Amino acid sequence: MTEALVIAGQRAAIGPGRLILVVGPSGAGKDTLLGLAKAACAGDRDVVFPRRLITRQASTSEDNEEVSADAFQHAAAAGDYAMHWEAHGHRYALSRAIDDEIRSGRAVIANVSRTVIAAARRNYANAIVVSITAPPDVLAARLAARARSSDGLLAQRLARTVESTSTPDFTIVNSGTAEYHARQLVRIIKGERWDE
Repeated sequence: MTEALVIAGQRAAIGPGRLILVVGPSGAGKDTLLGLAKAACAGDRDVVFPRRLITRQASTSEDNEEVSADAFQHAAAAGDYAMHWEAHGHRYALSRAIDDEIRSGRAVIANVSRTVIAAARRNYANAIVVSITAPPDVLAARLAARARSSDGLLAQRLARTVESTSTPDFTIVNSGTAEYHARQLVRIIKGERWDE
């Protein structure tokens, strides 16, 4: 693995590619929009959608890799993850392999927790935050329809707030058609005007 340059005792931010962090509350439709955006970008070798590693059972609605809690802890201790976080009683991570993709100039797009934004902005030269949200009644209806047992209690997920001092670069209010909002996300990924 290529090491980042060290400047004045600190690692230089990883670039020149972009790290596009998709964040937002449970039920906002992040995975749906990411799935549609991934399909739309399938022919573009400069756009990468890495699989997250999660310590819960894989689901059909997400493109994730299930890992045991022990394997996760071992990999985190070994520095195998570019970033990792905990949410809803589970642990999540992105492989260190994304760093090489970004160094190669590619755009890497991932669904992450808002808790990793500050560190990502420090560690990556071109970190872009896309917040996907929806009105509270829409969030509640989507979570109730999903009814995934590993999600935990619906009321707890709806009440969860995450402290973040970072303002998103883009906000998509996902209350229209998934296709329309996925096109907005694709335009952001490609660096085009997104709010048309």
